[in-house]
Amino acid sequence: MLNFISALVNVHLQKKLILEKKVTPYKDSELAKKKQVEQMFDNISENYDSLNRVISLGTDQSWRRKLIEIIKSTQPETILDVATGTGDLAIALADSSVKKIIGLDISAGMLSVGQKKINAKNLDQKIEMVQADSEDLPYDDDYFDAITVAFGVRNFENLDKGLQEINRVLKPGGIFVVLETSVPTKFPFKQGYKIYSNAILPTIGKLFSKDKSAYAYLSESASQFPFGEAFNNILKKNGFSNVKDLPQTFGVATIYVASKS
Repeated sequence: MLNFISALVNVHLQKKLILEKKVTPYKDSELAKKKQVEQMFDNISENYDSLNRVISLGTDQSWRRKLIEIIKSTQPETILDVATGTGDLAIALADSSVKKIIGLDISAGMLSVGQKKINAKNLDQKIEMVQADSEDLPYDDDYFDAITVAFGVRNFENLDKGLQEINRVLKPGGIFVVLETSVPTKFPFKQGYKIYSNAILPTIGKLFSKDKSAYAYLSESASQFPFGEAFNNILKKNGFSNVKDLPQTFGVATIYVASKS
């Protein structure tokens, strides 16, 4: 009973924190979060891949492989990769029986880098890169067999609206898989993560990125985003069922799996 009450309190506190503090890339900007995110990713697109490998110590690759295994097990023919960035996940998913993959992102800069990688691998017939808003998807209802988002949902300006759009274009019975940062809750990983995310990660970003605010934002947004049971409940509220979370690497990231009834 105490564990149940503690979980409820944790969910409430996370929701309250999100409502009270809206994290944006550029604190002095008057632009909406969506436009700030677009600008930020355009600014860091050229060195985003290499810097991410350094920051995550390569562990993000293993997390993506697990996500891919989950998607492949359902043998989808059509996949939408929301917030595709430079297309790493879309490219990795192309090595399957899938017929069509749409890599969608709001940042033209990230898509441009991704398109070069797709062309180099001769995957342009299977993968299409599309610039669009994740909260206003340009597709019909019940269109995709599977939808993925890797490290992108925390950048949605309106999380509920973005998830509702994803639910709308997903076929009934289709699978939705999210890979997102989370916060370790057990000692000593909780303390180590706090030091790394608050001090080391932003410092690396400032040293190697021309956008000094970008990696501070990525760190702050990761620490503030609801995770675990809190995000499970958000998925359920927005129409998803069979929701489960799979913490990775002591809880620094989590894979969420859900379906559309």
